Amino acid sequence: MGTPTDAEPIEATLGDRLTARKETVAVAESLTGGLLCSQLTDIPGASAYVDRGVVTYSNRSKQTALGVSRESLDTHGAVSEPVAAEMAQGMRDTAETTWAISTTGIAGPTGGTDEKPVGLVYIGVAYAALWGTEESFVRVTRHVFDGDRTAVKSMTATKALTALSKAIDDVAEA
Repeated sequence: MGTPTDAEPIEATLGDRLTARKETVAVAESLTGGLLCSQLTDIPGASAYVDRGVVTYSNRSKQTALGVSRESLDTHGAVSEPVAAEMAQGMRDTAETTWAISTTGIAGPTGGTDEKPVGLVYIGVAYAALWGTEESFVRVTRHVFDGDRTAVKSMTATKALTALSKAIDDVAEA
């Protein structure tokens, strides 16, 4: 299905699938700082399915660009499941795309705590089903990656593309 081969990176496989399904994607990034959108747009023809990418590094930008609630940011912090969900949902709804991906986390080398260590990442995937079907959803996965700042960002981008691929598989099988 959506499994990339050695010859074709996952972003190319995703591009083929989104094009074939006539679907679009938008990206809301915090910790990856544009890396995820860059990978998606490295593929020729990406303008057929990539709508936009927004880097919302500050809490304020998460609120103003994506509609993340002050309550979620205050109660759970920017690096949390609720914020990743609201980022993906807000991007999907404001961009009016089929899919949206969000990334938030702590890339390090500083900023970690016992509760939220360096390498902690939340990835959100939001899907917009046809109106009236009540099949739209937002999913968030939690990960803790090892490595330096560059490695955490890279692993997050790859895992986000994998999460989108899996969500497309799930929708295609439904």
